[in-house]
Amino acid sequence: MKARRPAANAPTHNGPGFVRIISGQWRGRRLPVLNAQGLRPTTDRVKETLFNWLMQDTAGRTVLDCFSGSGSLALEALSRHANFATLVELDKTAVKQLQQHLQTLKCNNAEVIAGSCLVYLQQAAKRQYDLVFLDPPFRQSLLLPCATLLEQQSWLSDNALIYVECEKELPVAQLPANWRPIKESVAGQLAYRLYQREQPE
Repeated sequence: MKARRPAANAPTHNGPGFVRIISGQWRGRRLPVLNAQGLRPTTDRVKETLFNWLMQDTAGRTVLDCFSGSGSLALEALSRHANFATLVELDKTAVKQLQQHLQTLKCNNAEVIAGSCLVYLQQAAKRQYDLVFLDPPFRQSLLLPCATLLEQQSWLSDNALIYVECEKELPVAQLPANWRPIKESVAGQLAYRLYQREQPE
C-alpha cells in the first residue's frame, strides 16, 4: 500500500480523509481516502512539485503506479490527460476504493490490479510504460527489487520517466545505473526524485 509513513511527516493540505486533484480535467475534485492506520497519500506540496517537474510530460503518457494506495498520483496524471494508467495495490479495501474513484470520475482508460507489486512485476511485461510512480511503504525493502524487475522484465519504454519517493536514508545509488537523476528534493524524512531511463550499455 502506498506511503505508509510516520505521523511526524508534514500533514497534507487536503484535510484528513481526502485527496485533492490539483489540475487538469478533474481539477479541484476531492476523493475520500481509506481510513487505515499509516496510509498517507503524497502531500499536495510534494505532488505539486512533482507535476511541475513533469510539466508537459504527462499528457499522452502510459502510467504505472506501483504502490497505488489512494491513487493520488495516477489520478493526477490521468486528470492531466495521461493516455492510460495501471494502478497496482495490495490492500483489498483500497483496491475497491480505487475502482470506485474511477467510476466516480467516469474514467475508462485505467485499470486496477489487485495484488503484490513484486509479484505483478515478475511476469513478462504486458505493456511498456513511459511514466512510473514508485512510492513503496517505508523500510520494507521494496524499492530496489521493484526497480530491478522494471528493468529485467522490460516494463519501461526507452526514455521512461520514473518518480521515486522513499525514506531519505535509503541508498538510491543501488537503483539501475541507467536511471539518470534529473530532479530531486527532500521534505522531512522523505526524499523524492525524478529519473529518466537511458538505454543500458
